[in-house]
Amino acid sequence: MDKQLDGRTVFITGSGGVLGSTYVRRMLEVGAKVVATDLPGARADTLKEAHGDNPNFGYYDLNVGVEEEVVEIFKRVMADGWQPNVVLNNAAITGEMLMGAGKPFPDFADTSVEDFERTMRTNLTGAFMIARQMDRDIVGKYPSALINVASMYALNGAHHPIYDGMPFKNFSAYGVSKAGIHGMTVWLAGYWAKRDATVNTIAPGAVFNGHSEEFQKRVGALIMQDRMAQPDEIADVMLFLASKHAGHMTGQMVNVDGGFSAW
Repeated sequence: MDKQLDGRTVFITGSGGVLGSTYVRRMLEVGAKVVATDLPGARADTLKEAHGDNPNFGYYDLNVGVEEEVVEIFKRVMADGWQPNVVLNNAAITGEMLMGAGKPFPDFADTSVEDFERTMRTNLTGAFMIARQMDRDIVGKYPSALINVASMYALNGAHHPIYDGMPFKNFSAYGVSKAGIHGMTVWLAGYWAKRDATVNTIAPGAVFNGHSEEFQKRVGALIMQDRMAQPDEIADVMLFLASKHAGHMTGQMVNVDGGFSAW
């Protein structure tokens, strides 16, 4: 098997979700050491059960929205002998996650400031705090890379009719936060350019995660390939961005959306 990430230690936030857990699995398969973080709970437990016996895997509880936790995370990780040289800003709150907390999905007019700001705190401010701490603890000390995870809705408007009659909608704060993620990428790319650090954005398209056939049909009609992505198809590109082969890329957004953004 191609060990394209040999010598890389990859630090991932939001590691327990459908994409995060796929990144963890695939990176371990191709030779990386992986430091996974997430909120404590079932998702974290599943990760630890799957990979806890692998000496190249480490897990740490982390809420990226809590500054005190972020300030200490790289120090904790390094004290345990890990040396992250690739960081994935992957943690995010989606509208479905808000519903999972027992809340009905609000119309835009009924969106609370609390839910909007909570989403921004995790998706954008949390990503900023991780990058800031990377600047303090990693950047300039050895070559490194930051990969910010955006979305097909970062720079493209949501197609609201596909959500008609569905139990969830496209949440405004999600798209806003993901646009901000790429803004941070291009700002940091120039700021870190002379410190041997690259910064790029990956923008996944619609990823299948148990969606209904009707929703798959509606989304597929917006995509050149006429289907949603499988998580491993997003991970294929993430592996490249995390590898030495992407060493001359910085400040870029890579769309992995089956042609959604190219219509």
